[in-house]
Amino acid sequence: MNSDMDGDIENQVELEEKTRLINQVLELQNTLEDLSARVDAVKEENLKLKSENQVLGQYIENLMSASSVFQTTDSKSKRKVTKGVRKDKSTSV
Repeated sequence: MNSDMDGDIENQVELEEKTRLINQVLELQNTLEDLSARVDAVKEENLKLKSENQVLGQYIENLMSASSVFQTTDSKSKRKVTKGVRKDKSTSV
């Protein structure tokens, strides 16, 4: 009779251990699913930001090419700045 009780206790302990492990596995599975969803959301956001960055980069490039402030000037340039006033050598003042 005593060995039957021991067997029942062992079975109970084993069952509790299995239940605990199953719960851990389910919890980890939920965590994994949650993390996978977050990774997907981050990837999607990353794609959006890359696209926006490309558009903004092109916009800035266009602005810079349209603005004389960003044009590179060398010593042979036709334009010179004298006392803060830009003078164009090609036209007489």
